[in-house]
Amino acid sequence: MYCIDREPEDYIHGEYLTLFIQEVLDKSHKTLKDLNAISVSIGPGSYTGLRIGLAVAKGLCYGLNIPIISIETLDSLLEIGKQKYLSDTLCAVIDARRMEVYSKIKSPQGKVLSDASATIVEDHTFSFCEPFICFGDGAQKLLELWSDRSITIDNDIKLSTSGQVRLALEKYRNQVFDDLAYLKPIYLKEFKIG
Repeated sequence: MYCIDREPEDYIHGEYLTLFIQEVLDKSHKTLKDLNAISVSIGPGSYTGLRIGLAVAKGLCYGLNIPIISIETLDSLLEIGKQKYLSDTLCAVIDARRMEVYSKIKSPQGKVLSDASATIVEDHTFSFCEPFICFGDGAQKLLELWSDRSITIDNDIKLSTSGQVRLALEKYRNQVFDDLAYLKPIYLKEFKIG
């Protein structure tokens, strides 16, 4: 399993995605024909980014006649957080603009306490599961708002394809593949212009 893992530079991934894929293949001395499946982050996230990523993944899977494995973006982020915080409640948040985040919360045992949702953040949001560790690119805007609460905000944990690896391998080993024709992104909220 190989990952594409780069910090966003003004959200240009869509313009260079196929070049990044070729770079990973070159560095690993592999070709597209060596792939057995493709894992894709299915959302939530950037409307355009999700559509571009899924379109490229689907195109490659169709062309190579291999299965596609979707991983929810928040599950991938929670997987990264779990590597650092083994015995804490984890709250993964992705910036959804203004005072809204895409969020998902899991207990230390892996039980979902709050399923993936688009959440308008207020000073009392998620108080039912304190204390918890909050991380992801949506966490920074919560730092001041939640300063008086029993919440640790970790700005060092960022979304990365490395969070998909174990989840995708588990699905691959169990032959849990998505329907290539009907797989679509998870948006959690409607796309709005402006």
